[in-house]
Amino acid sequence: MSALSDRSAPEEDNILTAHALKAMAHPLRWKILCTLGSQELSVGEIVDMMGTSQSNVSQHLEQLRSKRIVSWRKEGNRVFYRIRNGQLVMLIATMRNVLCPANLDTSARE
Repeated sequence: MSALSDRSAPEEDNILTAHALKAMAHPLRWKILCTLGSQELSVGEIVDMMGTSQSNVSQHLEQLRSKRIVSWRKEGNRVFYRIRNGQLVMLIATMRNVLCPANLDTSARE
């Protein structure tokens, strides 16, 4: 039986998964995740790439951190973030490939 067809997953797991997906669904948080990919970046580097304030980016990073999507480390006065593990990196890459606008535009194929 595959993991996808296992209906015995605890309800708490379903809730945690839904909350994590909801956190990733915000446009700026999704952009942060796509920017991070498999690399580690400082908050300052992420801010430069996002084109928004450090306060705004920090709030979104905290949301991702609280849902255990990203991890962080501090080096001096700089904070670095990365996607928590390789499985999440692959999931985000797959979601991006499947859900990018070119793949969602079915009118071109119909």
